[in-house]
Amino acid sequence: MLNFIGRAIVKADSHPSDPTGRLEVADRMHSAAIHLLRHAAQKDGLSGQGPARLSALSVLVFGGPKTLGELAAAERVKPPTMSRVVSGLKRAGLVKIDADASDARRVRISVTPKGERLLGQARKRRIEALTSAFRALGESDFKTLRQAAEIIEQSLRQARR
Repeated sequence: MLNFIGRAIVKADSHPSDPTGRLEVADRMHSAAIHLLRHAAQKDGLSGQGPARLSALSVLVFGGPKTLGELAAAERVKPPTMSRVVSGLKRAGLVKIDADASDARRVRISVTPKGERLLGQARKRRIEALTSAFRALGESDFKTLRQAAEIIEQSLRQARR
């Protein structure tokens, strides 16, 4: 079986350990999620910041201030890489760096109002791109998509417990 981009997907019947088809659905959702985010990210260039900076900024906006190590771990990169990303964000006035109150050897990185605005604008452009992509859907398909979003959110909340 092929998914919407022509990539072979895992067939449930080829996996006796997954007779319910959950493996196939997970594979299709994985592919769709990647393509959905790539479609939305096409608008990110308008922010003037690269993907690594926008991603780190997002962690700070939605997760609050972090140490360099925490931010690097959240982004799954090494501290020297994150140090370069943070330096660029600081030069752009999108984050500020303060001494950590509990450990003078560490710093805390937090987003500035300018950084919050920039990320808000980037997020708005992404959402508008997705809204445009969904515009062609009929009412029934859109209702199904809304239900799928709710199911995905609920499943992820349960998985985190």
